[in-house]
Amino acid sequence: MTNTKGQSLELFFIDGKPDGMLTAEVFNWTGHVLMTPRTQLSAALKRSEARYTGVYLLFGEDDQGPLAYIGEGEDIGARIKSHDTAKDWWTTAVLITTAGNNLNKAHVKYLESRLVEDALRIGKIALDNGNTPPRPSLSEAARANMESFLEYILMVLPALRIDSFLANTRPARATAARAADGVTEDDAIRFELRTPKHGIEATALLDDGEFVVQAGSKTSHSWKGKGTEQTSYGKLFIELVTTGVLIEQGEWRVFTENYAFKSPSAAAAVVNGRPANGTIEWKLTNGKTYKEWEADKLAQESVANA
Repeated sequence: MTNTKGQSLELFFIDGKPDGMLTAEVFNWTGHVLMTPRTQLSAALKRSEARYTGVYLLFGEDDQGPLAYIGEGEDIGARIKSHDTAKDWWTTAVLITTAGNNLNKAHVKYLESRLVEDALRIGKIALDNGNTPPRPSLSEAARANMESFLEYILMVLPALRIDSFLANTRPARATAARAADGVTEDDAIRFELRTPKHGIEATALLDDGEFVVQAGSKTSHSWKGKGTEQTSYGKLFIELVTTGVLIEQGEWRVFTENYAFKSPSAAAAVVNGRPANGTIEWKLTNGKTYKEWEADKLAQESVANA
């Protein structure tokens, strides 16, 4: 979201099970999210919000890998029941409505179109949708309201471990807005990972709490961790190749964009093409490892707080 203030997300596990039905709501947002496994679909569709106007997302996988479908309806429960139960591949449904059922058909068609656009642009998951539905004609005020509503959706979904709409690519740090605040890449901590034997040269910034490998960084050409192809790091490497974040350049691959990783080890694994301990392999220009730098920082903070 563009708003950098903290937000309070309330998750309610309906049957007390972490893998069962749950609802998600954000303070001061009219939206309501119901997430259900397919095994509990019948119970989910009996809830009042399942009969509201809204958009819904189906997640699962087919023989080609992860798959999703994005739909809308004036009675989304009826739509899922009459149409999308014929789809055999999905295992989880997310129903997005409002507490007061105050979305109309044009609103949800706009949200459906924007969600499809974002999913295709980010490219993390294949869609079962035949095409991108056109955006309906809305007033300027209605479009602004739906864009704001969409921002909340895109904030809540990652909290539910749905990252299909979460872009990990990052623009250059010194954008006009941030430069105006006097903040540039020079304010970030810079790390390097170099393996001369294999021609690997990568740089990363620890920037605003994110570990961002920089565009132009040179990596392994392929995943070399034998037997670890199906680990999260192995799958991430393939995902970055598939989505064009990593492109072939001679004997190596290079990052076409800045990319934010969840940890230094995830970044090191992708760069090396194998499982790696990023806290040791990423180093400052003075040779100090990430682990040593982190220990020094924690020690300094302990002294400051003593």
